[in-house]
Formats: sequence, C-alpha cells, structure tokens
Amino acid sequence: MNSFKPLLTSLAAATLLASTLGADSMYERFEAMEKEMQKLKAEIASLKGKKTLAAIKNIEVDEEGSDDEEGDYHDDELEERIDDIEESIAEINRNTAGSHLKFNVDYRFAIENMHYKMADGSKADNDAFMTNRIWLNMGYQATNNLSFAAQLAYNKAFGARSGSSDPRNGSFETFDWISNENAFDDQLRVRSAYIFYKDMEFMGYDIPWTFSIGRRPSTDGHLVNLRDDTRENSPLGHSINVEFDGLSSSFMLNKETGTYVKLCAGRGMSNASPRFSSTPYSKNSVDNSSIDLAGLIFVPYDDRTYQIATQYYYAANLIDVKNPADYTQGFDTVGNMHSGTIHLKTTGLGGSYSEFLYDTIFFASFAVSKTDPKSNQSMLGADLGKSRSGTSFWLGTQFPSLISDEGRWGVEYNHGSKYWRSVTYGEDTNIGSKLATRGDAYEAYMTEYLVEDVLSLQLRYTYIDYKYSGSNGFFGGTSGAAMSMSDARAFGIGDQVVDKAQDIRLYLRYKY
Repeated sequence: MNSFKPLLTSLAAATLLASTLGADSMYERFEAMEKEMQKLKAEIASLKGKKTLAAIKNIEVDEEGSDDEEGDYHDDELEERIDDIEESIAEINRNTAGSHLKFNVDYRFAIENMHYKMADGSKADNDAFMTNRIWLNMGYQATNNLSFAAQLAYNKAFGARSGSSDPRNGSFETFDWISNENAFDDQLRVRSAYIFYKDMEFMGYDIPWTFSIGRRPSTDGHLVNLRDDTRENSPLGHSINVEFDGLSSSFMLNKETGTYVKLCAGRGMSNASPRFSSTPYSKNSVDNSSIDLAGLIFVPYDDRTYQIATQYYYAANLIDVKNPADYTQGFDTVGNMHSGTIHLKTTGLGGSYSEFLYDTIFFASFAVSKTDPKSNQSMLGADLGKSRSGTSFWLGTQFPSLISDEGRWGVEYNHGSKYWRSVTYGEDTNIGSKLATRGDAYEAYMTEYLVEDVLSLQLRYTYIDYKYSGSNGFFGGTSGAAMSMSDARAFGIGDQVVDKAQDIRLYLRYKY
C-alpha cells in the first residue's frame, strides 16, 4: 500500500500546479489552489463515507487503468490509504504556504478639512490634510487551540512634516499609546502582536475559555468599530481606546445567553533604566512609576439581537506634564483612576415587519470615571488630593444605506461632564477623541462599498463643542485641567484652548 503514496503526491501536486499555471494573477492562483485543496478534501470525505470494496476497486481502476484481480482489501487497508492521501494533502499545503504566516492588507487614503475655534475667538484650520495609512495583518494557527496574530502599521501625512514642532507637545508625537494612530513619520511599527490560546474545557469543566498575551488589540473596541468599519475588539470603546501591552483571559459562562467574563491587565508605561546605564532595566527612582491597568469585562447577555455589556478598570500611576510652558521636561505621576461603563446594543428589532429595522443597530452607553489622586497632586485641575467624578453618555444608530444595498450609514451623539476622563487617545479622529469630550460631540457618516467588500468609501462629519478644557490632555492639573472657556481667557491661555472643532473626512480604503 505504501507504493501508492509517491504516486498520490505526484498526481495531486501535478494537478495543483497545472490548475494554477494558467492563472492571470496572484489572487487567481491562490484561489485555484484553495479550490483544488477542497476537491482533495472532498475525496477524503467520500472515501471515509463509502468504506466498501467497490470504492477501493473503482479507485484502483482510475489510477492503474485496469481492474485489480486480487480484490479483497480490508478496512484497515482502506484507512491506510486514506491516511496516505491526507498526508499528501498536508505536504501540498505546506508547499503552498500553508504552514507560513497568512497576510492581508488594509490601505486607506484620507483627506480631511479641519477647523478650530479657540476660546479667545481666534481660529486655526487645515483645509486639506491628507494621510496614507497601511495595516499589514498577519497570523498563523499552529494547532486547533493555539494561534498567533500581529498587525504592523504605517500612518503618515502626505509630505511628512515641515520640520518645525511646538516644543510644548512635539515630544508626544510618538507616545506609545498613539504611536500608530498618529500620522507622523514613515516608520512601520508594531500595532499588535500576541499569542492566543483557546479551549472548549477549563480544568475538566464545560467552559470554553481563551488566553492571550502580547501587544493586545485594544483599539477599535465595541461600538467604536461600527463607524470605523472594523471587526470589534474586546474593550468597550466608550472608555478605552488605546494601544496597550498586556494579557487577557475570557470564560464563557453560558452559551445560550452569551454570558461571558473577561479579565484584562496591562502596562502602559514602564519604569526602567536605559540599556547602557550601570544597572540596565532596573527601576529608576527619578523616573515615573510604571503605569498599570487591570480590568474586568462582563457581558451578562448577548443573543445577537440584544447585547448588554459592562466594563470596569483601575489605572495606577497616571501622569501629566510637569511644566505647561515646556512639555519636554517630562511627567509627574499624579494618581490613579477608576472607570466603569455599561452599554446596550440592539440589532434586528424589525423582525419580519421591516427589513430596514431588522438591519438597523441602536445603542446607548453610559460611563463614569473617578480620580484617586496622590495627596500632593491635583488631578484634572481639582484641589490637591481632591477626588473628582465625571460621567459621559453616548447614543447612536447605524442603518442600511439609502442609496445602495451594501453600504452602512450612522449618526452618533455623546456628552461628557466637566471632570469626565476616558483613555481614548487611540481613537481614529484627528481633531481629538470625540468620546473624551467634556461637552457635546455630534457625528454622521456614510460608508459605501465600491468594489465588493474590497474597495470602500466613507464620508464622515464630526463636530465637537467643548464646554471645558483638557478633554484630550493627560490626568493632572496641567494638560488635563478642566476649566471653562471664560476661565481660559481669564488666565491668558485662550489661544491654547479649543472651544469648537470640526472635521470633514473622506477616505478610500482597500482591504484584501
């Protein structure tokens, strides 16, 4: 029986190569490979289903050109033959990149018209800010349980920069939380890279669970992903949308109700001495403490029509700039923060009565933040050691396009109180995170697909009316201070505090 193995491999490889040589493009060649592989797998399934001498003899006739008179094969011989074919398929799969990283590309060109009105009445604008953004996604599933995924990112303004930079904030251009969301230079950076393990049982119990560690995909979370036209990642985007290194583990508690819990932890900034210091990578008492975050996501119900999701996290050793006149002097550690979020999302309310409503999403989200400052520090501009709470609510809908069958349109509104603080620096809004707004933010967008699901276009309008400063600052009393527009003018910094911001963005996006 082993004599058939080289023949099977040769026949399958020849068939595969012959089917791909005539293809006109790389896409067509890989598509042909996939189809041929599916045929071989179907043949395996057929052999396993028949398990008869007739099936064996028919295959012998097809391959040898004449009937085999010996005839009497047993089930174990059939199983051996099937094993040979499966091994041959595995070999072909390895030779056609089946054992290598799989790649896909997400490229976006965007042009934005941005206008700002400052607290003192002055204005700033950019009528045509253009960017190139590339995401290079990669992944490989080594076993049914273990896989690896990563994303490299490039995000740059057309023509790079003028070469000048405001010394007060220029040093933040490559800050780790926004290194890939900021249209800065022509570097290809790691946006995410992690190993992922999943299993259907946990310690002998019927509890599906997962574990992952690395640079986690902690941007484009729940609800935010709708307008960004991306697959949702695990954080609730109302209060967390930032690049982070850490780990997470989830447990499915009830499959029928979709109930699950997810534990997350990570580090947003490390206290470590330089490599060529006398004690490399030891803690440095001069520098700020490491910023750490631990959180819990609990989804009590998700049946694909209704979803209720909650999130709590505690962030330790948060920072703000030391000197508002010279941000390059570094940071102060100002304290810690609690945050809680709950949202409700509904899909398919129309049922059989309205196809439009059946494909419409409605959501409402509420979040709260509470500072826990050091005794000698001010957080968000409050008195020294004084804790402050802030709230935010967010309403939105996404519905089918009014001009095409595949497009999606959406409208959103969110409001934040004076001391509201999110960690949404990675939000894909170049005028500043709208979900961090201390005031009111309005947004409308339309996403249309021009060529299947490969080429899309989006037009988006965002308007932010700030009531207080510091929405996009850090956590202390310097960049994060919450003061009214009139207070900003009284302190003589009205030209540095944005009162109103507007962004009209058009993009073309290619995903394959």
